[in-house]
Amino acid sequence: MNAGELELSCLEIGYGEALFDPLNIRCEGGDITAVLGSNGRGKTSLLHTIAGVLEPLAGKITLSGGFGYVPQFFTPHFSYTAFDIVLMGRARHISLFSLPSEKDNEAASLAMRRLDISGLASRPFNTLSGGQRQMVLIARALATQSSLLLLDEPASALDLQNQEIALRLIKELAKNMKMNILFTTHEPTHALLAANKTLLFLPDKKWCFGRTQDILTEDNLSLAYGVKMNLIALKGEVSRKRCLF
Repeated sequence: MNAGELELSCLEIGYGEALFDPLNIRCEGGDITAVLGSNGRGKTSLLHTIAGVLEPLAGKITLSGGFGYVPQFFTPHFSYTAFDIVLMGRARHISLFSLPSEKDNEAASLAMRRLDISGLASRPFNTLSGGQRQMVLIARALATQSSLLLLDEPASALDLQNQEIALRLIKELAKNMKMNILFTTHEPTHALLAANKTLLFLPDKKWCFGRTQDILTEDNLSLAYGVKMNLIALKGEVSRKRCLF
């Protein structure tokens, strides 16, 4: 497998009972895959299973290299600086009872520079805005120097301007660094704006996966969310469609 490739084969996940039918998908470097569906369908549980937090009920997860994970919520118990949080992304590179090396510090600094947030380095994480915290957590994931990035609703707590920034960043990481990116979202528009692939969870444990423009049809979205959805044209180079209730 090439760096960052992810393959899920007959994967079943859940808590005693599978949340959806066996899942078979493949994503690779440069792909951006949006994971959508109504509450309780298994979006976050899927990311937790890929990350190793949950054991799968059945099936196989094959990935090349490590991964960076960006949770939906993160509140540290101590007053860490933003740089400290980013440096935590180097944990798997640091042996037990050892201190971060110069290489680890440089990797954390580089991740912050790439996101243009070096100015936040010395600020306490808990004093940052929601958008700033999200960028710091993405930088922490980048500091792992992995080719696979998992993001759980990265734009859920952001205003419209910061949503646009986060989605643009996701696209740049996939294009310029050939990262394989999976992100969950409740907003079909986010998938249409950023993702080339979409996994959509449907009622009765069904799912569909493929090119975003093929998956996010009016019929599929209406079935997934239980409300009538219409697609209208959008001007712009990013997408030609937008979802509206």
